[in-house]
Amino acid sequence: MTPDELFMQRALELARLGIGHVSPNPRVGCVIVHDNKIIGEGWHKKFGDAHAEVNAIESVENKSLLKESTVYVNLEPCSHFGKTPPCTDLLVKHQVKKVLIANVDTNPQVSGNGIKKLKEAGIELVTGVLEKEGRELNKRFFTFAEKRKPYIILKWAQTSDGFVAQKNFGSKWISNEFSRQLVHQWRTEEDAVLVGTRTASHDNPLLTVRDWSGRNPTRIVIDRFLRLNSHLHLFDKKTKTICYNVLRHEEHVDLLFVRLDENNFIGDLVNDLQGQKIQSVIIEGGAQTLQLFIDAKLWDQARVFTSSRTFGDGIKAPVFHGILTSEQFIQSDRLEFFSPL
Repeated sequence: MTPDELFMQRALELARLGIGHVSPNPRVGCVIVHDNKIIGEGWHKKFGDAHAEVNAIESVENKSLLKESTVYVNLEPCSHFGKTPPCTDLLVKHQVKKVLIANVDTNPQVSGNGIKKLKEAGIELVTGVLEKEGRELNKRFFTFAEKRKPYIILKWAQTSDGFVAQKNFGSKWISNEFSRQLVHQWRTEEDAVLVGTRTASHDNPLLTVRDWSGRNPTRIVIDRFLRLNSHLHLFDKKTKTICYNVLRHEEHVDLLFVRLDENNFIGDLVNDLQGQKIQSVIIEGGAQTLQLFIDAKLWDQARVFTSSRTFGDGIKAPVFHGILTSEQFIQSDRLEFFSPL
């Protein structure tokens, strides 16, 4: 790696500290370098709080050095007023010498405007440093900005003979406890988690975070004809829940019923999530619900656990075609990651 790439790598490491806390904002880290030494760094810690550049500049003890310093930030600094003032104005105010960026912000409110503002102030600009790594870190943000939809993750556990549940729809404990803990970590990292009617009815899941530390995602359930028992955990109003159906729209504190057109149910559901600024969602089941998103080609990543257990018969795993991008073993479970063809 070149020195510039090393400093940008550090900015990306800092940005990762915001996972689970900054959505719908992107994950951003910032490093300030003077004479090849880091004199300040920061990251966006929480939605609504100060951005990475602000925190990095505040950490610099001798602000007079900023005029001769280089700033590394993984995303184009914002140029508009939102929850906080524009970061470009702060960089211009301190007359930093140079700014290196991994990714141009494709959000229409920003796209290129921050770069233009910095250049007009006489600040040297370099873009595309570790661009691929930056895109990967903020793939949810970029999917939302460019495709106007959430980043959709499919997740299921299957037996070695290809079943996700027994004939009576019982599916608990196909994967081991460490795999289940990992799933709870994933929930803290995404905006929402979704299940279908059968999973809600047979498993009565909480869909909260218990085996990890972090925020609870928004819970989403598909119940087209509102047949689910109102006493299920999903309707306990302990964390925000959205119930998509074809019968009625109704709003309560932390419980929202959204009526959709039956003819384009999944497409309208995805559009509604986008309208509610939900940038990412994990589809956790069951097989029929997962297949709906697969058939509609509305998925961005699949995460599949395969256990050493066998059922011999039962509910078959979803059928899909994807590109295997990586795999790992969690004790006896094999975890595979796929992207669409």
